[in-house]
Amino acid sequence: MIVVTGAAGFIGSNIIRGLNRRGITNILAVDDLTDGDKFVNLVGGQISDYMHKDEFRRGVLEGFLPGVRAVFHQGACSDTTERNGQFMMDNNYRVTLELFEYCQTHKVPLMYASSAAVYGAGPHYAESLENEKPLNVYGYSKFLFDQVLRARMSSLTAQVVGLRYFNVYGPQEQHKGRMASVAFHNMNQFIDEGHVRLFGGWDGYADGGQLRDFISVHDVVDVNLHFLDHPKVSGIFNCGTGRAQPFNDVASTVVNTMRTLRGQAPMSLEELVRHGSLRYTAFPEDLKGRYQSYTQADVSALRAAGYKSEMRDVQTGVAEYVRALHEASAGAQ
Repeated sequence: MIVVTGAAGFIGSNIIRGLNRRGITNILAVDDLTDGDKFVNLVGGQISDYMHKDEFRRGVLEGFLPGVRAVFHQGACSDTTERNGQFMMDNNYRVTLELFEYCQTHKVPLMYASSAAVYGAGPHYAESLENEKPLNVYGYSKFLFDQVLRARMSSLTAQVVGLRYFNVYGPQEQHKGRMASVAFHNMNQFIDEGHVRLFGGWDGYADGGQLRDFISVHDVVDVNLHFLDHPKVSGIFNCGTGRAQPFNDVASTVVNTMRTLRGQAPMSLEELVRHGSLRYTAFPEDLKGRYQSYTQADVSALRAAGYKSEMRDVQTGVAEYVRALHEASAGAQ
């Protein structure tokens, strides 16, 4: 049996589908469906059992989860604006530590979600302590467990892999609200209002010019499954494309993909702005000093660990995502 925590979430539900594509359906899905609408992310995947996260946590602490082959631990509070440090540290750090100890005791491979938030404002994004300066308690909760893994690397009894996700976008993120990707928000803005909005310039960057490493969830799943296939490899690895692209690339790809689907010709960035299809809003005061204006994963360690597949750029991955959202929307009507 393979365990996927955060199974009804964005990345967790996509990992289930990735496992299903390999013919693996003996999956224990762990999540919190108090918000019952999240069940929709489980519908398209095949699992063998479901367990509430609190029941699973008790099972981990009491050691009664027999027959586990591997764990993909994606369950966490991913809201970077959450200020309740007690909740964040228990939910993201302590639960991960408990699961780590269980997996080490029972010699079970563990792949867990870390985050590029550990790097704070950067500008260096290689997996090294001197680069790690989280700007919020979310980033710190991820940072702290990464230090546990580093301290225990020489005495591991089973594989442990921490993946530092950069800006992930793709299907199954509709429940994330404000924390959903800019591609998702831009798509909905364009459908609802006929234009998309981005933050204006700040921190030395032009309007829409802040740079992020945007990675398709399909590539994230492939990276996770790569480590399932290589159980002798442990460590902390960036999970990004190694390519920084401006938010303008995301917005223009969303609009031009929709224009193409409607039989209209694509426009340049300048034409989109002039036409009013792309608009800029003042940079929010509450994000100043707590915002990553630039991220770009150093993927040297990931490549050295044997992951060789090419990753989608924004123009490819976002266009693929927009077409999928458009098809799903058309199918629901």
